[in-house]
Amino acid sequence: MSMAGGVLTAASAMSGAARLTTFASRGSCDEPPVTVPRDPAREAARRELAKRMYHENDPSLFQRALNAFWEWLGRLLAKAASATPGGSLGLLVAVLCVIAVLAALWWRLGTPRRSPVAAAPLFDERPRTAAEHRAAAEAHAAQGHWNQAVQERMRAIVRALEERALLDVRPGRTADEAAAEAGHVLPAHADGLHAAARHFDDVTYGGRTADQQSYQRVAQLDSDLERAHPTLVNSAAPDGKTG
Repeated sequence: MSMAGGVLTAASAMSGAARLTTFASRGSCDEPPVTVPRDPAREAARRELAKRMYHENDPSLFQRALNAFWEWLGRLLAKAASATPGGSLGLLVAVLCVIAVLAALWWRLGTPRRSPVAAAPLFDERPRTAAEHRAAAEAHAAQGHWNQAVQERMRAIVRALEERALLDVRPGRTADEAAAEAGHVLPAHADGLHAAARHFDDVTYGGRTADQQSYQRVAQLDSDLERAHPTLVNSAAPDGKTG
């Protein structure tokens, strides 16, 4: 039973009681008519309407809270529309512009990168050759797994430098450390090494996604480094001349 039905039922009951009182007053000329004071009648009606049977179809607490939220939001939007040039249309254009800016920033910057407290080592426990890392990178690239392809190609670069004795073999080395050390002996490729290490960190720790272009840049760097020659630092000769 709805609230309106409860009100009508209570009103009907009170109306019936009033008619009964009037009939009793007309049927007896010797006794005064029965009247109910206003305040007790109001209290009786309140107690009647407070019964559970009249509130079975009332909205739940959650529904009332939701209705209140939508009413508040409607008032807020109406106020914003009245303060925006162009009214509701102007507000809609402003909201769409904000959404477009946020989407562009998200696309440009990607997922916020989490800076690891300590970067994990570049290699896993099982040592592999540079050729094995290259083969794994190509296999991932053939399947469109660009994150794994970038990781394996970066490992191939560092392993190849170790095999050429341009870097010492150090299992706990990170990609950033390898790039910094290799940049000293191959300064012409220092920027490319740092960029490759950044790609490796982005897909490994930053939650970002590589693409084909990212992998091709790292693969091209790998090919360039195979043909690169280290820059040797001249040491002072015993006679004071440089060799």
